[in-house]
Amino acid sequence: MRLSKQIGIDLGTSTILVHVRGEGVVIFEPALAALNQDGSRILAVGATALEMVGRTPETMQVVRPLRDGVIADFVVTEALLHHYISRIQGRRRLFKPEIMLCVPSGVTSVERRAVIEAVMSAGARQAWLIDETLAAAIGAGLKIAEPRGQAVCDIGGGTTEIAVISLSGLVVSGSVRSGGNRIDEAIVQHLRRRHNLIVGDRSAEGVKIAAGAAVREETELSATVSGRDALSGLPRRLTVGSHELVDAIAEPLADIVRGVRDVLEQTPPELAADIFERGLMLTGGGALLRGLDRYVSMHTGLPVLVAEQAQTCVVRGTGLALEEFEVLRRNQRYLR
Repeated sequence: MRLSKQIGIDLGTSTILVHVRGEGVVIFEPALAALNQDGSRILAVGATALEMVGRTPETMQVVRPLRDGVIADFVVTEALLHHYISRIQGRRRLFKPEIMLCVPSGVTSVERRAVIEAVMSAGARQAWLIDETLAAAIGAGLKIAEPRGQAVCDIGGGTTEIAVISLSGLVVSGSVRSGGNRIDEAIVQHLRRRHNLIVGDRSAEGVKIAAGAAVREETELSATVSGRDALSGLPRRLTVGSHELVDAIAEPLADIVRGVRDVLEQTPPELAADIFERGLMLTGGGALLRGLDRYVSMHTGLPVLVAEQAQTCVVRGTGLALEEFEVLRRNQRYLR
């Protein structure tokens, strides 16, 4: 019987997901913390902090400790990790857990060490890092050990990570600072510019989920959003259609496609042939946008698939990586 738990963590810009070996995904919460005015005390984390966004008095603030996939606030990130690890451990705190945590492929060695330090300080017995796209490929069920090219595009909240994988290692990788948050921001800007309606990020995300689309569908969807009129200053409600949203979010989607094309241009010819045959796998919460697979296929000429349970691919792959640790260690950069 294994006394220490094996934990995989996807420390995302928007969401923190935790996978425990033998239990599956046990935590799926917003990467948010509510602090007091001077930031010296954490008042709430996760879903509780999300309810406070846009509703806090002057004595409180809600922050995202991670930006663009890397730690922006070390103290708050460590506190979040400590909170979730303690929650998982319960009474079995005598045996510290082994933790595998994913990071974007473009992070520096200093940023990698900062992540390791945060995990160890939060209570891990051992900690390793794995590249986000490699974890996404494992979680999506791709056979990464084969000597054939596999292409993955993980669309998160702050960044989109693209990679070509062969023989359990990254051959080519790239990162774009465009993802779900940029799409939300584009909707906020569009509603203000075209309809003089000021809305928050949470409202924009709701519109994206209800009616957002990358391409025009035969049946148009619609969503109702409430905000403040920029001219009168009074509350107002508006119904917006999916065809309008296609144009509103075109810019961040074009950035994602540009990132995919940049990686494909650097891919060795033999692997490029494999990718043309096997296609590109989309993972991450952003992959759930309606019609995104058709949009990317239309602009790259590749077959494009959306992974099953796309939102949890990375964290499930991070947890599974602990089981395949010896195979992966020969091809990846781990820090202790």
